[in-house]
Amino acid sequence: MVNKPETQKPAKSDAPLSALAQLQEAGFGNMLGLSTAWMEALNDMGAEMATFVAERIREDVKTQHEILHCKNVAELQHIQAQFVQKAMDQYQAETGKLVEMSTQAFAKNRADTST
Repeated sequence: MVNKPETQKPAKSDAPLSALAQLQEAGFGNMLGLSTAWMEALNDMGAEMATFVAERIREDVKTQHEILHCKNVAELQHIQAQFVQKAMDQYQAETGKLVEMSTQAFAKNRADTST
């Protein structure tokens, strides 16, 4: 009979816990104690960003359609200028929304952890 080498079970990794411990030591505090409000805020911010990206893609498609139907260079330049201006306005507004949402999330989390 052939001797089969014993298969060793892989050692259980403590890497995730050790990574959290390193973050805590680096000053991130007790990450395991994140509140439900904080997780909901992160979810809301993710949804907001996804909605924003979808809107920007719609604007891209709309602009491409307008470019395909323009009649002259002046009209093309006008379409492009409008696109750039609208994009800048939307990115500025979105940045403000995300800053406000993150500020509220930090305030809620701070209030939740201080009680």
